[in-house]
Amino acid sequence: MDSEAIPSYEDILSAKAYLEGRINRTPLIKSTTFGNEYGSEMYFKLENFQKTGSFKSRGALFKFSKLSEDDRRRGVLTASAGNHAQGVAYAAKVNGINAKIVMPEYTIPQKVNAVAGYGAEVILHGFDYDEAHRYADDLARKENRVFIEAFNDRWVISGQGTIGLEIMEDRPDIDTIIVPVGGGGLISGIALAAKHHNPHVRIIGIESELSDSMKASLREGKIVAHTSGVSICDGISVKYPGDLTFNIAKDYVDDIVTVTEESVSKAIYRLFERMKIVAEPSGAVGLAAIMEGKVDVKGRKVAIVVSGGNINPLLMSKIIYKELENLGQLVRIECIIPDRPGNLYRIAEAIAKNGGNIYHAEVDNLRKETPPGFQSVIFSVNVRGQDHLDRILSTLREMGYIFKVT
Repeated sequence: MDSEAIPSYEDILSAKAYLEGRINRTPLIKSTTFGNEYGSEMYFKLENFQKTGSFKSRGALFKFSKLSEDDRRRGVLTASAGNHAQGVAYAAKVNGINAKIVMPEYTIPQKVNAVAGYGAEVILHGFDYDEAHRYADDLARKENRVFIEAFNDRWVISGQGTIGLEIMEDRPDIDTIIVPVGGGGLISGIALAAKHHNPHVRIIGIESELSDSMKASLREGKIVAHTSGVSICDGISVKYPGDLTFNIAKDYVDDIVTVTEESVSKAIYRLFERMKIVAEPSGAVGLAAIMEGKVDVKGRKVAIVVSGGNINPLLMSKIIYKELENLGQLVRIECIIPDRPGNLYRIAEAIAKNGGNIYHAEVDNLRKETPPGFQSVIFSVNVRGQDHLDRILSTLREMGYIFKVT
């Protein structure tokens, strides 16, 4: 069967039947908080609860179901920066098929270990996804392996399209679906499925402003490369959309907008803080677009696809730290105090008695602005807001300490 043909609605129904019991039917959760904030009825489709932590296992498993016995004996090979790699590795494991995965050299250890944990052989090669893809394509030919495309494949798109079916089955009155866009496999499948149920449903794609090749391609009327930097949204940082996905998007996607890195970070934090949802950067772009005002959702019934939750824990901690600083809830208080026993304790006690929670403390006696006989102390303090901070600073001022807030 032709994997290069545009999938049909029947293909997506076939994928749904095959995947039943093999994947998680992920929840579509209503958010009263965000709905009230933006004047809409807002739902989140949580693919971070999917097997392997993202939607990719849907397409990979359905693709594997189309492999011949000869294909299975030859083994498979693919390239991915993370989620597709895990999806293919998982599908290979449950099908008993040998798999090699080429990942860019910068891939974080957690993702590499996750792929290897499913039994696949990981090869680190190339600066980015496109370099890894070229190497993997050559290697597949040399070793006579089946190459598993990340997005530009009939069966992969059909598998991803089951998300659209689930959304429309759970909430037939949804009028807008917001979807992350990289190579376009996810939005293509969702658009095909959702538009079959309701031709008037809006399908809105979201890309990083640093990697918006689908938006640029649709604008130019042909496939073009368009990247302008390294984005934290590595899961959707693709230089070119596929020809299948481009043609589907041209006919079925209503609009594509871009978001900033800053708004993605804020969206990750807000999903975590308000809904206790851990979203990777690519999975948070839908909410980011609404926060930026790029998608008008007022008065609408909206489904936002959170495509995955495979975020680097170190990146997550940096985002939380930064957003707490932006909200004025995490501040740095730098003090120069006499270098005598008990002074450090007295400052810490004063902060604590005023309800401040010291997150981190650092003593630096080597700073050039610190006079002899004194020491510099930097406290990172969790506060409730400006009034709370002012009370702490007033106490330190009364105690005679010199300080500044950064």
